[in-house]
Amino acid sequence: MLSFNEILQKIENEISQLSFEYPPKSLYDPIEYILSLGGKRIRPALALMACNLYRENVDNAINPALGIEVFHNFTLLHDDLMDKADKRRNKPTVHKVWNDNTAILSGDAMLIAAYQLIGKTEPEHLKEVFDLFTATALEICGGQQYDMEFESRTDVTEAEYIEMIRLKTAVLLACSLKAGAIMGGASKEDATNLYEFGINIGLAFQLQDDLLDVYGDTATFGKNIGGDIICNKKTFLLIHAFELANMEQKQILKDWIGKESFNPAEKIKAITAIYNTLNLKDITTAKMQGYYDKAMEHLSALNVLPEKLTILKEVSNHLMYRQS
Repeated sequence: MLSFNEILQKIENEISQLSFEYPPKSLYDPIEYILSLGGKRIRPALALMACNLYRENVDNAINPALGIEVFHNFTLLHDDLMDKADKRRNKPTVHKVWNDNTAILSGDAMLIAAYQLIGKTEPEHLKEVFDLFTATALEICGGQQYDMEFESRTDVTEAEYIEMIRLKTAVLLACSLKAGAIMGGASKEDATNLYEFGINIGLAFQLQDDLLDVYGDTATFGKNIGGDIICNKKTFLLIHAFELANMEQKQILKDWIGKESFNPAEKIKAITAIYNTLNLKDITTAKMQGYYDKAMEHLSALNVLPEKLTILKEVSNHLMYRQS
């Protein structure tokens, strides 16, 4: 089997060879920029790792894996624009380097490029992978819509939030794994278990992202700390803050969320102080662990040799305990 580093190197080599030859070049400069920023490449890596569980040569999974990565970066480009984010992977976001209109149009071009890559899937697997990818893309749009709607609400429940992050984050990880399994010739049962593994590790991944936004280090996180707080994002921490806070704390939260003009550092400090008082870091960590344990159950159910699962377990641990 390929090592994780070998898989990442293969992906980086393929991404570096992606070419966008249609004029005008200015349409594709932002695409090349955001892809050049790197990132963890977790989604295409998961696709190749899943394929590698069932076959040694994973080259047939390259195109769908690349399509998923281009699509993922398209969602980041548009998310950053909607969130008015200044940084991505510790670099200026596309709409800051160029402008809003360029970010929208180049993002649209990225979506089309992603479908072009998915369309290069081997004919015998094309319909199944294409249908999976299309359904996933629509789910992600639904997750983003929920995310935006939650910004104006203070009554979002944990169940609603978990469904939102399932759609916005977890389904693409699950799609990556299932697409790779399909390309590898896995049984339907194994493909389903890999999908569910992806869903649960994806939920844990997003909860860790919520934590890092508050407690991470800008230098390693790649984004400004407290961005979710400034934008009134309904994260797992904020939802539970409203549930657990006393009357005084709830009023402080409502006051800060209702302010249109404020000092960002003061807002981050005030809300983080409430999170600390309510022990929300530990509560969120415990929830993460629950999803991680479910993910491991689905991984253990696969009909493959146990030693072949080592690489996926290592990646799962990295996602659980990452600092970026």
